[in-house]
This record gives sequence, C-alpha cells and structure tokens, in this order.
Amino acid sequence: MKTKIFNNKFLIALSLAIGTSSCVPDTIDGDGNGLTPTNSDASFTVTKTSENRYRLTASNNNYISSKWDIGIGTFSPGPNVYDIFLPDEGTYDIGHQIIGQGGIVGGTSTQKITVEKNDPKAGNLIKGGKFTDATDVAKWTLAFPNPSNTALWSWGAGSATFTSSGWNRNVMYQAVEVVEGTKYQADAIVSSKTGVSDSWFEIYVGYKKPTANEDYTGDGTDSSWLRGINTWAGSGKEPFTKAKISVVGSKNSNNPDGYFTATKTGTAYFAIRSGGNDMKDGITITSIEFRGVN
Repeated sequence: MKTKIFNNKFLIALSLAIGTSSCVPDTIDGDGNGLTPTNSDASFTVTKTSENRYRLTASNNNYISSKWDIGIGTFSPGPNVYDIFLPDEGTYDIGHQIIGQGGIVGGTSTQKITVEKNDPKAGNLIKGGKFTDATDVAKWTLAFPNPSNTALWSWGAGSATFTSSGWNRNVMYQAVEVVEGTKYQADAIVSSKTGVSDSWFEIYVGYKKPTANEDYTGDGTDSSWLRGINTWAGSGKEPFTKAKISVVGSKNSNNPDGYFTATKTGTAYFAIRSGGNDMKDGITITSIEFRGVN
C-alpha cells in the first residue's frame, strides 16, 4: 500500500496564505475606502425652465449616483441633471444626496422652490390632503359619526390614520370640481406598521354625494374603486412604509390605471371608504392627490 506524503513546505505556505487573507478587512475605514464619495459636495442649482417645471443640476459628478427628494420627504434615485414637474402651488424642500459604493451617502444638500400657482390641468384638486393642521382636517367630512369608537379616523402631525375592528367602516370625503372630458387620477402616500387583516381602504370618486351613516361606492358598485389596499385582492397584509397607494395597493381589474373620467363639469366627491375585521395599528395616509392627466 502506498502512503501519501505531503510536502511540509507546501503546508506551511498554504497556512501562511490563509492566515494573511483572513486578516484583510472587507473595507478600509477612513479616507480612500472606495465606498464613500471622496467629494462631499452634494450642492445643486435650480433653473426654472417653464411654468411649474424646473431643472435640478448637480454641481459635480465625483460619486456613483444621485438620490433626490422632490418635496415628499423620501429620497429616490434620479439623474445628475433632473427635470421635474411641480404642478401644485406651495414651497418645496428639495434635497439631493450623493451615493458611493454600497449605497453609502457621501453628502446631502437642500434648497427651497416656491411654486406660485397650480398647473391648470395637473394641479391637485384635493384640499387639506397633507393634514398639517386643524384647517386641513376641516376640509374633510366623515359619513359615520361612529359613537362605538370602532372605526375611527385620527389626526397626526401631517397624516391621518384609520383603524377599525369588528367589520365596522367609515367614509371620509370632500367635494372636488371637475371638467367634462378630463381624465383624473388619484394617489397618496400610505403606511402601515403592522399590516391589516380582512380589511379594505379604497378611494372612490363620483357625482353622488355621500350620505350620513351609509357606505359609499361613488356612482358605481363596491368594485369601482380607483385605488385600494384590499386584503382579498392581495394587498395590505404585510407592513409598508411611506409608499404610494398606486404602488403597494391592489390593481382594480376593471380599471387598473385608476382613472376617473368626468362626464360633466361640476362637483364630484372624492371619498376614502375603509373598514375591516382587524386593522391592527391601522393605515396612515398623507399627501393625497387627485389631478388631471390629459
């Protein structure tokens, strides 16, 4: 029988190689680690290109990518030269972040943009949709007084939260003025810390005015919602944070793009119909919008 004899010199060399490689750190702290941008200048210029439209231009390109917050409180990837459309009047806090390898933020810069007036077609028709104060809250009406306290809207700093249990429900609504032949789309920022169970949270628009103590489905049925968190349709069971309802919500197979087309000029009603068996910590909403798209 042959016995295999290993070369001791080979074993020693292999051991040293393994020991040396295990001492090499994955990253190097301090300057020059290849992850953090070496220039922390995230400044940018703002140029008004036309009414309600602006160009954001990063001051330097010494980083991998840019992220922008265009006044909604959340940074998202965008180009170094970013053309944006701000259809609503108001003052916006615009932020820019420069990003290195591994997604590390190397610097942040902010500027304010003041928009003097709404875009005539795409301006937001919702009033008080950010719930910043009592004046905003007063723009909304609740269809159910709800003395049992089981289907409640509560008002926070910059948001509204709906909770429900025992299959109770409520409708929050306001009037909007629409123009015949115009197509409109609804959206909002929504969050849920826990997700919900056996619940619905849906946006309807119709010419019929909501009635006290009655459910609301616009001018259609309970399948005519424009946007919705609906556990039976596959959304809302898991937690979600500061996401657009058009993204994390369910798609209505009858109207996947969530359009409302005005058949006459006049007053319509924008309503959020919600309820359920167990909404846990509830669904929080802010930045509600309803705007023309053509």
